[in-house]
Amino acid sequence: MGSRGRPSEQRRIQPQALEPRGNGAFLTRHGSTQSLSGQSRRSSPSKPYERRTFTRSRSPAVHPRSEVMSSGMQRPSSPSMFSRHRHLQAVVIRSLFPSTICISFRLPLTRGVFKASFDSRQAFENILLLCSVGCAAVKIRGFATKPFDPEMWISIELALLVIASIIYCTWTRVTWTRVQPNQPERPTTPPSRPGSPRHPEGREGRRSTNTLNLNNTSARSRDTGFVWMTVPKNYRNAQDDGILTGLLGGPLISAAMLYITLRLFSTNPPGDPLPAGWLVEPPMSLPASPTRPPLTPLEALLRSRRYLVSQSTVCATLLLVHVCASWVTEARHRRKLVVPEGEVSSVPRKEGRRTYLYVLFTISVTLWILCVRIALEELRLGIWQSMSYFDVAVSALFFQFSLYISVRMAHRGFTFGELALVAFGATILFMELVNLTIAKLWPTSTPYIKTVRLPTPLLIYQIALIPGSLLTGFLLSPLLYLARHIAQRPVRRLRYPQEKQKHRRLLALGFYAGTVLIVGGLIGLWTRWCLGGRNPWLFVVLWVLNGRSRWTRPALLAYWALLIGLSVAGWTRQLARGRRLRQWNVRGSMHINSSTGDALAAPGSGSPRYGASFGQPGYGSTGAHAQPPYPHPSHQQHQQQVNGLGGSPNLTPPLELSDPGTPPNVAGEGTGPLGLRLPNLPNLPDLPNGTNLSNVATDLLDAADKHVPTLSVNARRKFFHALAVVMFIPGIAADPAFTHLAFSAAFALFTFTEYVRYFALYPFGAAVHLFMNEFLDSKDGGTAILSHFYLLTGCANSVWFEGPSRLLQYTGTLVLGIGDALASIAGKRLGRHRWFAANPKTVEGSAAFVASVCVCAWLLRVFGLVEMFSLASLSASV
Repeated sequence: MGSRGRPSEQRRIQPQALEPRGNGAFLTRHGSTQSLSGQSRRSSPSKPYERRTFTRSRSPAVHPRSEVMSSGMQRPSSPSMFSRHRHLQAVVIRSLFPSTICISFRLPLTRGVFKASFDSRQAFENILLLCSVGCAAVKIRGFATKPFDPEMWISIELALLVIASIIYCTWTRVTWTRVQPNQPERPTTPPSRPGSPRHPEGREGRRSTNTLNLNNTSARSRDTGFVWMTVPKNYRNAQDDGILTGLLGGPLISAAMLYITLRLFSTNPPGDPLPAGWLVEPPMSLPASPTRPPLTPLEALLRSRRYLVSQSTVCATLLLVHVCASWVTEARHRRKLVVPEGEVSSVPRKEGRRTYLYVLFTISVTLWILCVRIALEELRLGIWQSMSYFDVAVSALFFQFSLYISVRMAHRGFTFGELALVAFGATILFMELVNLTIAKLWPTSTPYIKTVRLPTPLLIYQIALIPGSLLTGFLLSPLLYLARHIAQRPVRRLRYPQEKQKHRRLLALGFYAGTVLIVGGLIGLWTRWCLGGRNPWLFVVLWVLNGRSRWTRPALLAYWALLIGLSVAGWTRQLARGRRLRQWNVRGSMHINSSTGDALAAPGSGSPRYGASFGQPGYGSTGAHAQPPYPHPSHQQHQQQVNGLGGSPNLTPPLELSDPGTPPNVAGEGTGPLGLRLPNLPNLPDLPNGTNLSNVATDLLDAADKHVPTLSVNARRKFFHALAVVMFIPGIAADPAFTHLAFSAAFALFTFTEYVRYFALYPFGAAVHLFMNEFLDSKDGGTAILSHFYLLTGCANSVWFEGPSRLLQYTGTLVLGIGDALASIAGKRLGRHRWFAANPKTVEGSAAFVASVCVCAWLLRVFGLVEMFSLASLSASV
């Protein structure tokens, strides 16, 4: 045989169960790599537990449950009612573009040849963003009637931002090398390995970013940007930091909103800024004063959106300042010290000193940006002139503090680009809150209500719900910290261990009572004041009854409640069944033979996986020679979550190798059809009048549960995409204004749910954590779970922007709910051609995305829910 491994570890390499991986390596069906060379025939024992990466965060990251056991063996599949034979057939994956593009050129009057190499995927995405912002600048410039109109200065702001982004990309994303005439060329990056053949059933695991070696923190190069006083471990691992998305995403959205308002203002007569079909009160307006003429809501909205574009360019400038300052400081430290790869020497390890340095830097940058604003005004340049000194100072301070607080609270939850977009959105909401409050305090001296949306009751309630929920968590943060601290620490390390549950209940009661006081007191009084003295709770009740008819909005509420209730109840049962089935499979597969101590028991009469059935001796026990196995990692994780969400688990008794969901052995048990064991069937005297009818139903459900295959994590997550479509499309079609308010309420509810989960608030913390932990993937590796926030915000943004087009209001739901889900399914099942060699996105998935969105939009037009549109233009934009 020629192998030194144990006999139980030796396996025969079968051609139909292997996948070629290049250089003589093959991938087995279990996911392990084997080589056919003579030097790699030795098999090393698999490690029972996998070491996780270390982070300096005080809050442990939430690690998603892996579908593969830590020992390298795949979890045994659930038993099926029918046998399925899968024919393994290798599929060759081809790439349209290489991962790296190299361009060689020669400058005049030089002897050497210069070579520029850059990532093709990043270059393609960056070019799309740059062209989009440049196109928006040109469109806005077309509305300027005079040489120094505000629209011209806004287009100049966007053009300067595009130039700065191009310089940044050229400096950081392009690798420049000089090749001498007589010197052989050295590849700047390792050549990309062509796509290898693979089997369809193993596509999901090997198409992840982990397979492409993209989640390695030490592999990050100098082109990755960071916020001041942050380190790479504070961000989510990704192939690209997305800094250009953070720089240009906010200005692009702001320019699009300004362009829509300019088109409404340029029509004769000017259009109505309130979208058609929205049943809501007209927007508020300030009373006229002797010093200024009264402004219409459209004129006030136009000035506010000019201010929005200037605010977005200010935030982008602050982001560039942070990145450049981090680079310069780190470069100065590396001249004196030898820093390991992936570490940052300029950031102190003490949390207090790090925060102190960040506060000093934030104040310094704010003063600098304020001096630039003053200098531009003295030079009579119209850049940033839509913002007052107060707006510049407050926006700069809040944006920078939002960056730091978000990256510290949601550790490893954001990439750099996602962090910038989240901080920019928080800054917009905060400035709307400040400006609306100022307009109510000084209505005569305020020129106009500076809100980027119409100041309707919808905006007032959104500010009360979303910033109000965040304010509640900030004010009650001491209680939340203590609740997590007590729940996380083991009992033996507490000063009063017998009082642990009592303290948890008191802290949870304090949080719930404090939430009621803040929402009903501070936030409720502010909402009442903005509504002109009307009761906000009664106003909502009456507004719900004033839809198209009295039953429209209550029917929508009942419809949403029914869908949510059925989904939660169904998934609770599905996940409980999956945990029972997973526990049953683990117990059966980890049987340890007492004679060898480390070999897996073969299927037979003595194996608990295929153990004795009812009526046979030995059922329900491990046997005379069996030893209790070590707990499985998933079981340990489950115990940790139950005992305190991250704390040290209590000692658990040895696992039994029998199915815990089945009753004990009883003589005379019967067997039903299809091989389902029904132990209570012989004991029933009469089915119609028998008292054991409920036991029969329970046995039928338990037996059927073992024959229903469990769903993968990707299928579970795509279910919520489909649920979003079923919930939101009818709401937008029936009453978009009411759906606007429902989106804001759902975001606030998600925020409080995350408080309960993360801080382990009694009595719902553990249950919510266990439920949401079943839907995590590699992108939810941070302390906060943000996937449901992304899905809700993506679907709601098109409604929150209050665009005049009905089609735009459906765009978010169509793109995320239908397009993204079908692109994932088509790419994983039918994907044969990747766009880039180092990226899992496929041409088939992109085609499914475009086709599904266009077809659904066309169906909406057929049913008369949207206006007429060009299908070719929609396809090009998608």
